Amino acid sequence: MNADAYSNFAESLAECGRNFYQRGWALGTSGNFSAVVEREPLRLLITASGHDKGKLTTDHFVEVDAAGQVVAGNGKPSDETKLHLTLVNQRGAVSVLHTHSVWSTLLSDAHFDKGGLNIVGWEMLKGLAGVTTHDHNEWLPILDNSQDMNELAAQLSALLREQPNIHGFLLRGHGLYTWGAGIQEAKRHIEILEFLLEVTGRIRFAQL
Repeated sequence: MNADAYSNFAESLAECGRNFYQRGWALGTSGNFSAVVEREPLRLLITASGHDKGKLTTDHFVEVDAAGQVVAGNGKPSDETKLHLTLVNQRGAVSVLHTHSVWSTLLSDAHFDKGGLNIVGWEMLKGLAGVTTHDHNEWLPILDNSQDMNELAAQLSALLREQPNIHGFLLRGHGLYTWGAGIQEAKRHIEILEFLLEVTGRIRFAQL
């Protein structure tokens, strides 16, 4: 990939981060964002750890290989790089985005015992790739959070095999992951799912 195309990928991801920060979905250093810049050999552009997402720039990304090892850029890749690579390899994702909103955090804990939550009946569901009706039933599974990324990646891999039609998942107490065939599709999925999570959360907690 030429330098201009690489820079465009980095700027698009940085713009996502700044936008998500402004909307309260990736405050402080939370969240991580990636995009495939080459398939053969696999090269993934991903946020380096420890950067304020409200001030994210193209300098805050590193390029990693299929094993998650840095091949370009400065810094340490996100601790969750293995999750991104799992989604890239098993779902063919071009971009993977992870946010850490209040609603995704609360609901991931509240629905953990059920294994996930169903979202159905909302017009906004039609913003998800392949969904054509508000009657669509979107299952958003929840995985328990862990600091062992190898184990968590293995659990995610099994989940993706068992539930190939999902558009995202939640980590308990940690937030939302989604992906897309490009950065803009993944960004749209974040916006759709964060909206639906907020609607679900407001209804659930208003009834307590």
